[in-house]
Formats: sequence, structure tokens, C-alpha cells
Amino acid sequence: MRFNTVTIKDIAKALGLSTSTISRALRGGYEISEETKKIVTAYAEKINYHPNPIALSLKERRSYSIGIVVCEIANNFYSQAIDGMESVAYTAGYNVTITQSHERFDREVLNVEHLASRSVDGLLISLSSESSDVSYLKNLHNQGLPIVLFDRVTDEIDTHKVIADNFKGAFDATEYLIQLGHKKISHFTSSAHLSVTGERLEGYKAALKKYDIPFNTDYIKYCELGGSNQEEIDKATKEILALKECPDAIFFAQDKLSAGCLHAIKKIAPDYFSGIKIAGFTNSTVVDLFNPPITAIRQPAFEMGQAAMELLIQLIESKKPVTEFETRVLHTELIINNPNQ
Repeated sequence: MRFNTVTIKDIAKALGLSTSTISRALRGGYEISEETKKIVTAYAEKINYHPNPIALSLKERRSYSIGIVVCEIANNFYSQAIDGMESVAYTAGYNVTITQSHERFDREVLNVEHLASRSVDGLLISLSSESSDVSYLKNLHNQGLPIVLFDRVTDEIDTHKVIADNFKGAFDATEYLIQLGHKKISHFTSSAHLSVTGERLEGYKAALKKYDIPFNTDYIKYCELGGSNQEEIDKATKEILALKECPDAIFFAQDKLSAGCLHAIKKIAPDYFSGIKIAGFTNSTVVDLFNPPITAIRQPAFEMGQAAMELLIQLIESKKPVTEFETRVLHTELIINNPNQ
């Protein structure tokens, strides 16, 4: 059975008006009387009329769709950020297409190229842990595709960016561990070239400096695959536990690293659990169930998603080229899940 949609011509015929009058009335055109607008919109609602998105995109040369590229949708931070993006996009009349890079550069490029070929009006992206080369994004940006970067960003593209205050979040977490009496604090982090890696490392180092604790490079472990490979985390954990002066606390730069490292410790040295203290970036809603407890640095993921989408829609709908861009930095929050320590 063929599905027949209602068109503007059908409404015009039913009401005895021209199609141009119906079109202007539905758009709220100033040249149409309020009485006519009410008649047209009431009838459109009665017959459940919806504009044909394909026809609109052809007419206005816009698809009213936005592409989103994240590392992993299952990650609590990204799922919350996407919720924020969707809340803004749908209100503004846009649909979204969500893709995952799974921390792979080739997958990220493939996703971006596919979205661009589908004529999305704009792109929101958080770079994968492998993405040290962003020339393909620069090319698309230079060709006029509106792009907004969030969370993991790059200075090589002059556009809007939305990030958390990674320096302050890392400083607060490290300082908290120091105030508990710990001086041998390890730091597990992702690829060295990522923006968040550098910002969080600097916050960690600043807290050590404040309390005159020497920075020990042996305590820093870079997991290039961002926690997505357990073997990589197992190796880093074994190296830390084999040090002559074993850390008595660990600061994790992201969710998967903390979960992976705890899993590794449980396998390799279960007795180590009794004295270790942990803090890390995580937006997990069940972080208080971890053992040992994790003091969390929460990012305002939903608000970051909202801000990124708002900025992107501003770029898309701007009547003239945008030459001034901003980097929005949103505050993090330290959530202490072991208050008795």
C-alpha cells in the first residue's frame, strides 16, 4: 500500500487559497493576515500536516541535519553530552546523526566523510585518541562546512570550541589526594597529543608543585588507546606496581582508564586494594559503588552538549561569514565518595 502524504497543494485546494499564501501562512509571514494564519494552521494541525524535509532541503539548500562524532556512545560523558545536543537541535528544527570513532582515526575520518557526503549542515566532533592529524577536518572547514569542537579539541582549526576546565578539575583531584596524606600519586592518562591530556597533566603537576612534591615521570602512564584496550592498561599497571616506590594513590584522566586499572590491580595484586586511594574524571552514575571508592571529577556534559550545539546552529544560520570564535570553558565538580577518609 502506497503512503500518501498531505501537501501544501492539498491544503490550498481545501481552503480555496493559493499555495503561496498557504506557504507564507505556515511560515508566519508578515504579509499574511492573522485571521488567515489561524485558519491555515488550524487546518494543518487538523489533518496532521508536516512539511516534507526533502522538499525543504532542496528549496533552501539545507538538510536540517547535524552530524555528531564521538569516541563511544556508551561512555557516560558522551551519552550525556549527546542528550544536551539533541535537546537544542530538535527544538531548533534539526535532526542529528550520531557516529562513533571507537578511538580510531580511520573510523573518525570515514564517519566525517560520510556525514559530509550526506550534506549535513554542520558537524560536532570530539577527536579520537589516535587523531593527531586533523588536516582532513581543516579541509572541510576551509570549504565552508560549519564545525564546532568539544571536549577533545585542536588549535589547528579556528572555530568555536566547548571544553571543561580540565586544569582545575585535575588540580582539585590531585590536591584532594595530597590532603589525605598521599605524596606518591600516579597519573594514568590517554594519548599525549590530546588537548585534555595536556590540560589534566598540567593540573596534576600544579597541585604537586603547590605542596612541594617532586614530579616523578615514572608515575605517569600514557595509554594511547584511551582505555579501550585492556592489555595496554594491564601493562601500564604492572609497570607501576613494579616500581621501587609504589604509588599510594592514583589520579585517572578518564572513565575507562579507572575501570580498566582497577580490573588489572584485582588480577595482578589484589592486596594492593587495601591502601590505594583513587580520584578521576568520570560522569558515571554508579561511581559510588566502586571498590575502592573513586573520588570523581564530574564534567557538565549535558551543558557542554547544549553549548556546542547552540554555537554550531549560530554558525549554520549566520547570514554572513563568522570570523570571531570563542572557547567556552565550563566548570568541573569534585564529588567526594569516601568522605570518612
